[in-house]
Amino acid sequence: MKPAPSAIRRPTIKEVAKLAGVSFKTVARVVNQEPSVKPEMREAVLRAMKMLNYSPNISARQLRSDRSFLIAMLFDIAVDYLARAQAGAIARCRAAGYHLIVEEARRGAEVEVAERLKALKVDGVILTPPVSQRETLREALRERGLRYVLISPEEGEHAAPSVSMDDRRAAQEMTEHLIGLGHRDIAFISGGERRASRERRAGYLAALETARIAPRPELQAVGDFLFRSGESAARELLKLPRRPTAIFAANDGMALGAMVAAARLGVSVPQELSVAGFDDSPTAQVVWPQLTTIRQPLADMSAAAVDLLLQREEPESPASVLLDFQLVKRDSVGPVPAA
Repeated sequence: MKPAPSAIRRPTIKEVAKLAGVSFKTVARVVNQEPSVKPEMREAVLRAMKMLNYSPNISARQLRSDRSFLIAMLFDIAVDYLARAQAGAIARCRAAGYHLIVEEARRGAEVEVAERLKALKVDGVILTPPVSQRETLREALRERGLRYVLISPEEGEHAAPSVSMDDRRAAQEMTEHLIGLGHRDIAFISGGERRASRERRAGYLAALETARIAPRPELQAVGDFLFRSGESAARELLKLPRRPTAIFAANDGMALGAMVAAARLGVSVPQELSVAGFDDSPTAQVVWPQLTTIRQPLADMSAAAVDLLLQREEPESPASVLLDFQLVKRDSVGPVPAA
């Protein structure tokens, strides 16, 4: 007869220590992320914990230290971005013996959210965009002594560490890719005045300037990062007397809208029109043709944010981590069509 789940014995810290060939105090130091453990001992302990499927008791750890072993991630709009960012943060927290909690931070509820996180005694907070742009929330966290890391913040000085990617360079590289395929009439659909959108538009213009292609104002449309705005903008672009041969949208949602607009107007992709996006969302691979896009390292960005929060010693000035991107070439982009 199998024992009830509650009766199944959990491995103990002493069993981990015996298997790793170290003292149980060394195991405790590894579990508590203390820096005074030699790398080879830390590796032996982590290996033994994995072999025994050992999971530290978080309540006991909280009692033995001044940490809660909780990291919070705040969001405003539950979109695909959040799901991918969560994955990286969860994996890094789990590896470090922490737990991730995810909280919605609606506009106007900043103080309430900060109070709730203070009551939970979280060890740090990750602010995803557009929450990371909200000074009222940052101030509420600071007033309650809560450390936080910003993901993709707006420009300017920040009193907190941040993790970003080079949006400008990524957009420039995508535009250069289109130019390399012979395109000269390249339209750009921006996402408004948010930092990421401004940086991506700047990269687009920089590539045109480098290639000595005069930018056409009528080929620069404004959307709002949503599918419908991309569809509407592309519809107007494709009605121009001298229509673009390529459309580069500041995110995948608007790029997919552009592809729908092209289909409704009888413009084939990529034979008559190349379409490129930005983000590499899951939908980029399920549409046909599959979307050429920029892959943001969202999981790596949130993992890096966790790493910054786990640093026990505060640097003299806030750290700023800049991660790389990848241009993903698929079937929505092709050579410029023959005249």
